[in-house]
Amino acid sequence: MKRKEKKEKKKRHVHKFTFGVIFLDLVVIAALVVINTSEFKAFWIPTAMTTMTHKYLAYTLYDEDTVNKVMSENYIEQNTDEVNLDDVVIGDTSNKTHFVSKYEEDLYTRTPGNEVYKIIRLEEKKFKGYLTVIYDPADVDLAIPQKLGKAGESVNTLCKKNGGLVGINGGGFEDLDGWGNGSIPYGAIINNGELVWTHSGGSGQLIGFTKDHKLWLTNDDPATAISKGMEDAVEFGPNLIVNGKVSKIHGDGGWGTAPRSVIAQRRDGIVLFLIIEGRLPGYSIGATMNDVIEMLLRYGAYNAANLDGGASSTMSVNGKLYNKPSAGGEYGGRTVSNAWIATNKTRKACEGCITY
Repeated sequence: MKRKEKKEKKKRHVHKFTFGVIFLDLVVIAALVVINTSEFKAFWIPTAMTTMTHKYLAYTLYDEDTVNKVMSENYIEQNTDEVNLDDVVIGDTSNKTHFVSKYEEDLYTRTPGNEVYKIIRLEEKKFKGYLTVIYDPADVDLAIPQKLGKAGESVNTLCKKNGGLVGINGGGFEDLDGWGNGSIPYGAIINNGELVWTHSGGSGQLIGFTKDHKLWLTNDDPATAISKGMEDAVEFGPNLIVNGKVSKIHGDGGWGTAPRSVIAQRRDGIVLFLIIEGRLPGYSIGATMNDVIEMLLRYGAYNAANLDGGASSTMSVNGKLYNKPSAGGEYGGRTVSNAWIATNKTRKACEGCITY
């Protein structure tokens, strides 16, 4: 009996081992099928190639020719029109009662006790994030570190030091091996009508606000932009929407699926700060440029531009980190080179005045 039991036990072990090997073979076959689909390549390669430290992941699965081919098929044809600033008419939006969509109704409906901004939670199938609505564009400012060129500061710190009630990160910076601390911004920075920083590596596109609080996206050089009325600006991109017309995205635009930061303005002057969380498996993967454009159009964005994304995508509310960044959350978010913030300056300067 004992010998027979041993034989049966041995057979069971053999069967389990055989089934295990078959299962692993099936997993490997399935993985090979998946990674060779055009859909997976279009997701994996641009997503890896737009990171600072994980480009190797693209080459782990694919050869150089495949990577180059996929990247050449995923790009953005930017809308190169000049922004028509006259299209943006800043007016009273506080008493609006007719809405063209549920998104517009949500946008215009103020949070009780808060006339400066409203935060709308976004929960889509692939990603989560926040849309901050700033009702008076005069409340929007660019905050820069005290030691610009030597050390960056977190969005939290930039908000606290500059009276920001809510803020998001702005332009990019040198990020060698993923250890950049925001100390060396890329491109130009204009603050209070003055060129305060310029450095190589920028996109050549200025994203900023004029003296009359209109979002201006321009390829003008900083000196020319300032002469035309640019008050605050950073150099980044690409432009996603210009005069209500979207840039054409081929594939995923070559920017992959990732955390995003975007700034936009509606025709009535309302400014939108968009933060998309990503690279957090099981919570939020991230968004493509097409995802971002679709989200912005829902809320009536007329002009919009991409800001620095990835781990830099951070949002501060009342001096505290509000979103879940893909890295650095335990430290209150990465230190960055600048931030777009919303203050309460209109109401401070005009106590008791009706500003809308």
